[in-house]
Amino acid sequence: MSRALNRQLGVMIDRRGRVSHVIVGDAHQLFIPDLKRHRAGSGRFRGIRLVHTHLRGEGLSEDDLTDLSLLRLDAIVVIQAQSDGLPGFMEVGTVRPEDNADTDAPWSIERKRSVGDFSDDFIAFIEQLERDLASTAQTTRVPGAEGAIVIGVSTQRGDEAEESLDELERLADTAGLQVLDRFLQRRRKPDHKFVIGKGKLQEVLVRAMQLDAEVLIFDSELAPSQLRNIATDTELKVVDRTSLILDIFSQRAKTREGKLQVELAQLRYRKPRLALMPTAMSRLTGGIGGRGPGETKLEINRRRADERQTRLEKQLRKLSKQRSLRRSRRRRVGLPQVAIVGYTNAGKSTLLNRMTHSDVDAEDKLFATLDPTSRRLRFPEEREVILTDTVGFIRHLPKDLIHAFKSTLEEVQEADLLVHVIDGSSAQIETHVSEVEQTIESLGAGHTPVIRVLNKIDAVSQDEWVRLKSEFDGMLVSAHTGEGLGALMVQVERHLFREQAQGTLHP
Repeated sequence: MSRALNRQLGVMIDRRGRVSHVIVGDAHQLFIPDLKRHRAGSGRFRGIRLVHTHLRGEGLSEDDLTDLSLLRLDAIVVIQAQSDGLPGFMEVGTVRPEDNADTDAPWSIERKRSVGDFSDDFIAFIEQLERDLASTAQTTRVPGAEGAIVIGVSTQRGDEAEESLDELERLADTAGLQVLDRFLQRRRKPDHKFVIGKGKLQEVLVRAMQLDAEVLIFDSELAPSQLRNIATDTELKVVDRTSLILDIFSQRAKTREGKLQVELAQLRYRKPRLALMPTAMSRLTGGIGGRGPGETKLEINRRRADERQTRLEKQLRKLSKQRSLRRSRRRRVGLPQVAIVGYTNAGKSTLLNRMTHSDVDAEDKLFATLDPTSRRLRFPEEREVILTDTVGFIRHLPKDLIHAFKSTLEEVQEADLLVHVIDGSSAQIETHVSEVEQTIESLGAGHTPVIRVLNKIDAVSQDEWVRLKSEFDGMLVSAHTGEGLGALMVQVERHLFREQAQGTLHP
């Protein structure tokens, strides 16, 4: 029939031997129908195999093998339709376990001289292959953590994109994901539909299939249409940098104000994306409303999102006024205010604990501190200041997050002095300093005096100290060991109370 029609013909067969689809292609390829009804579970195949003809004596094509991986088929089989109408050689393609080191290809291909030479028990073979794949994944996976692949696009030369992907991996780890692989594509501009090219996306999906990864994380904010396109094409969870940071913030927020701020930021991010499929939004919070008379579910969701946003903004304005009153009371009693700022995980909370003998949570994770924490710091001559630990900054900090945390970030705007904590052991120190200074400027605090503190000097050599001090004009400190802390305290006191003596602060 294939020869008579001059078309490729194929059948989809389930594990009970039943034909689920008959496919008629053209002379060059088949077009596989939507297989969503045959869902593939984690670590499992779809339970159907494709057997189809080729007309030109060629074996399994690149498209065949890509479909094998992307669609999680049990197998894909090609049978040659010879000119006399009889079957020629056949090739069987299956996904191979990731630890099979004899080839880099994620699939195995076996050729038989004829259909009659295939005498294996296919069902036993495919079930054993599933067990092999599952055991391979178990040996490399952290229990309870979803596997993820991080993906970036760079339009410029240099290492900045690689550094940003490194940071994205740390964000993923903080969010409780396990990063299994990473991809960086360099191109003149991001693809308007998929961010990365269609071919690169297929390469990513083949790797996701091989590693049994469930989540794709993009190192940029995806447009709603891009999020929908990628989620539809891959049937995987799709996360961008913004939603990942929001996910972390939702896990970390402890106070009522912090939780309200995160919810507001999530609403602002989610509203343009309410029309998307649940798969694309699965890392975010659930739906907001249900169906009602005269309105579609989407319209209700949008209306309720607007109503919730209005309530959140009202509650946050009220809390902001209360915070402003507390600051005013502190000013009336003559207490200067010092804000500790810096890149996330630079050691701000550890420094606050050292300077004030406190026990604020300080973890070696990004965004360990979300809610500002204020402590009194006492100097000789009965002088006191209010020292406030603030949320860490990061490159590409979402605008919705900055807006939602406006009342919290007012601590930076109202401070008499900023202590800019810099991770002196970081390889991206220049980028971190630049990002923090740009954020301070955007908050309207660019005029506020700043003391730079080069932290974590216990993690670098003394030769490096000289370069750091010269290049960044900062004080060398180890919040972990306490080294350099005395000199920093003297500098803070001199700066504040010298200014006070000059009348720029309240006595």
